[in-house]
Amino acid sequence: MSIGATLSAARRRAGLTVSDVSQRTRVTEPIIQGIEQDDYGACGGDFYARGHIRAIARAVGEDPSPLIDEYDATWRSAAEVTAAEVFQTAMPLRKRERRRVRWTAAVAALVLAVLGFASYKFVSGAGRTHPAAAASPHSSPAGGHTNPPPSAAAVQGSSAAASASESSPVASPSTASLVPVQALAPASVAAFGPAGLADGDDPQGAAQAIGGDPARPWISQWYATARFGALKQGTGLLLDMGRTVTVASVRLSLVYSGADIQLRAGSKPIPAWLPRVASASNAGGTVRLQPGSPVRVRYVLIWFTKLPPDNAGTYRASVYQVTVRGHR
Repeated sequence: MSIGATLSAARRRAGLTVSDVSQRTRVTEPIIQGIEQDDYGACGGDFYARGHIRAIARAVGEDPSPLIDEYDATWRSAAEVTAAEVFQTAMPLRKRERRRVRWTAAVAALVLAVLGFASYKFVSGAGRTHPAAAASPHSSPAGGHTNPPPSAAAVQGSSAAASASESSPVASPSTASLVPVQALAPASVAAFGPAGLADGDDPQGAAQAIGGDPARPWISQWYATARFGALKQGTGLLLDMGRTVTVASVRLSLVYSGADIQLRAGSKPIPAWLPRVASASNAGGTVRLQPGSPVRVRYVLIWFTKLPPDNAGTYRASVYQVTVRGHR
């Protein structure tokens, strides 16, 4: 009996549907259906095919070892590339290229320093010239821009550029401090990827992130490395508050420890409009992300830049009990 036939029969014996197996393994239904028909084209290579077979076999109560052996004997590519080869740099840089990279990095650092100093002088001057503007409820931090804020780096951008953007959507301390902070219920929760809402992980389970059940969290796709197997720059959850609110902090609970997380917030569900306002490194358990000052925004993004290890030898985020605190 073939691998696909074995897994299909085991699934039926266990009384599970393809959707049930997908929920348990986080392997998409088209990939499961393809594997049950011995079609591994959608798996993305031998490395991921083995991982999918192993996860599906465990979910349906089948021993994965003989199935992996059969895959290697029958389906493995003639010139298989190892995981280490996949995730290393394609070609070593020549000396002249390394010098060019170092020179480019130095120029980029100088430009960032000049821009940072100029931004500081501009903000300082604006604060002295217009002291009443910061307290005005009609000032335009994240909610009032008609063009993307210059410092609002895209989610894919460098951490240096993202750090410069942290001051963008700041609410007035004088007004925010007078209003009691309370829990704010999001209008909706969506999976979010580097391209926005189009490529988030497990969009069907995103709403489970605001639930309080650790047995039913939102779980990202699994990856071969903590840095997403070089497939993307991050993954996360976008909370739409329904209207512009003042956010003082966000708390969440993690099933696995060792994650790097950024809190991003802004006025539009677009990466370039969601600057970083807080972050945590090597986080686990209950995590509290608090901006330096409350931010006046509509959208809140919980963004993972490094995934924690799970119990299966891979890496993935698992989130529940997300709570936003602030005021309307």
